[in-house]
Amino acid sequence: MYAIVEIAGQQFKVEKDQQIFVHQLEGKAGDKVEFSDVLLIDDGGKIAVGAPAVEGAKVTAKIVEHAKGDKVIVFKKKRRKGYAVKNGHRQKFTKIAIDGITAKGAKKPAAKKEEAPVKEAPKKAVATKPAAKKSTTAKKPAAKKPAAKKEEPKA
Repeated sequence: MYAIVEIAGQQFKVEKDQQIFVHQLEGKAGDKVEFSDVLLIDDGGKIAVGAPAVEGAKVTAKIVEHAKGDKVIVFKKKRRKGYAVKNGHRQKFTKIAIDGITAKGAKKPAAKKEEAPVKEAPKKAVATKPAAKKSTTAKKPAAKKPAAKKEEPKA
């Protein structure tokens, strides 16, 4: 059984006894927390999809510890301008252990209703222009020009 749950603005796929890191939550180590924004539950092939959340479904978890992530260095520089700024950042995380997934009142996805086939109206005959003839690659013999008349010299 697994669920897709929204925790602190992010979506996680969680299972029972799984430990994950999420953005820092309020509470002390050992506290229990519940998440009611369950978007999907899969219980052995039975899938319940929420719109937007599954009604009555909860994910319960226990806060294991609070921790900090790795340090990220942000260095900005513009060459030949004498500008350089160095900043660091460490994200705070909370490690939680999933205790259980409750699917009370989980509704199964609605079955698609079959619609009666729509009959199409007969198409009206539309007058169209005759198709243009395709030009052939063979060239027609050029028409012969009449011979130029010879002028008789005047005496």
